[in-house]
Amino acid sequence: MQTALWQDSQYRGTLQDLGKGKLAENYSVYPSSKLLLFKDWVVATNDPTIKLFILQNCHDSPLVAHPFQEKTLKLVKKDFHWSSMTQFIKDYISSCQKRSGNKNIHNKKFGLLKHLPIPNGPWICLSMDFITQNPLSNSFDSILVIVDSL
Repeated sequence: MQTALWQDSQYRGTLQDLGKGKLAENYSVYPSSKLLLFKDWVVATNDPTIKLFILQNCHDSPLVAHPFQEKTLKLVKKDFHWSSMTQFIKDYISSCQKRSGNKNIHNKKFGLLKHLPIPNGPWICLSMDFITQNPLSNSFDSILVIVDSL
């Protein structure tokens, strides 16, 4: 990212001014990493590979699970800055295959739920389920659950 900053014509002058000890408004250099900061954000250059790397970590990561544009923008803005960031993120998310697959399907409303009829007596309406793959107990690993709906 440091070498890409020096190759970016948009920030080269700012870096040269800071190197000469001149003050550049709202810009500084982070001492240990030599990254350019705009206010408190790390400046990402116009190099698309750097922007894609940032978005892959802030949008595609399993920890965030492909959030919508607003949340992705908030995650990126927390640490980074570049010109036309909002449009770049919008374009990236609109091309995201996972996001397009997770969109809600707009169906006709399903209607109200109806209560089940009350059975006339016990053992008339039963449901059962198996809970499996439990740790062994007396050589058994499953539980049969039976529910009487009365």
